[in-house]
Amino acid sequence: MWLNLMAKKALTTEEKILEAAKKVFHRKGYEGARMQEIADEAGINKALLHYYFRTKENLFDAVFKAAFREIFTKLFTTVDSNVPLEEKLKNLINEYICFLQKNSYIPGFILAELNQNPEKIIEVFKSVPVSPSLLFERMKKSVNDEKLEKTDVRELFINILSLCIFPIIARPMIQHIFEFSDEEFDQFIEKRKKELPVFIMNAIRKK
Repeated sequence: MWLNLMAKKALTTEEKILEAAKKVFHRKGYEGARMQEIADEAGINKALLHYYFRTKENLFDAVFKAAFREIFTKLFTTVDSNVPLEEKLKNLINEYICFLQKNSYIPGFILAELNQNPEKIIEVFKSVPVSPSLLFERMKKSVNDEKLEKTDVRELFINILSLCIFPIIARPMIQHIFEFSDEEFDQFIEKRKKELPVFIMNAIRKK
């Protein structure tokens, strides 16, 4: 019984650390985050944080992989649902943009790692519970069911990823160019969630 209680306590502590790390990475990004700040956010001492994860890189890897497992599961559930393609696109885009909003530190990290350590990103994709190829197959079936056989699903996914991720990663530039306040930028993104599915459907129906 004592061992079970200790295991439960350890699991709770680890979850607390991961939640704290997500908040700090979101505020400061990977480079700006400090282990002491994460320990303070989790309400533990730095020695305990190092006991669980040793380094900031190990901690970030854990947060990063957990986030990707979560979003790939949600995206697969969305694509595999029995609704029309436009509704799937709407739900897919909403899920993906919400994920990026909650994890805004991830796109910049991915871009940096793709240049410096692409194998690391590939390993993350290998760790997700749903194979990307299976996700593509489900989307291809939806496209074919709508008699849009000429649509390249790979191109469709790349367009969705690009159209969703760019405004998030380029937020400072966009706010400067268009003189958006934080509130106006958030409103712009919410509007984009609704307009992108229509834009994409119109584009693929013209083929």
